[in-house]
Amino acid sequence: MTAPLYPLPAHFQREQRVLQERGVISWQQLAKLSDADLRELSRRGGALERQLRKLRGQAQLVVELDLQPHEAALLLYAGIASSRGLAQASPQQLLTQLGRLERSLTGMAPARIDATTVRSWIARAQQHISRSPN
Repeated sequence: MTAPLYPLPAHFQREQRVLQERGVISWQQLAKLSDADLRELSRRGGALERQLRKLRGQAQLVVELDLQPHEAALLLYAGIASSRGLAQASPQQLLTQLGRLERSLTGMAPARIDATTVRSWIARAQQHISRSPN
């Protein structure tokens, strides 16, 4: 199944326009873009290469680990930028970090990410890394 990429958050509107013009309409397509592709999109369309790299990192987490886009974005903002980084993370430390991040974003609402979820993500990342040819 191909997960649709759009709509992206408002702070990615330039990047969304550039990606749409290029025909990139799914997380899977975005995850496959190379550094050279991102540089070219940045030069030709006015998108920020840094923003495109963030989106590609999010896409890679979505595709490789079957995460929801908002889960992958939360991991990125918590400093986890790859499957390898997640595979090496300490579950308790990551849970604490994600809890702080969620509270800073949503106020004192109860955390939506629990220890079971974090351990599941880490296990998926470890499985992905063990299957990966790199």
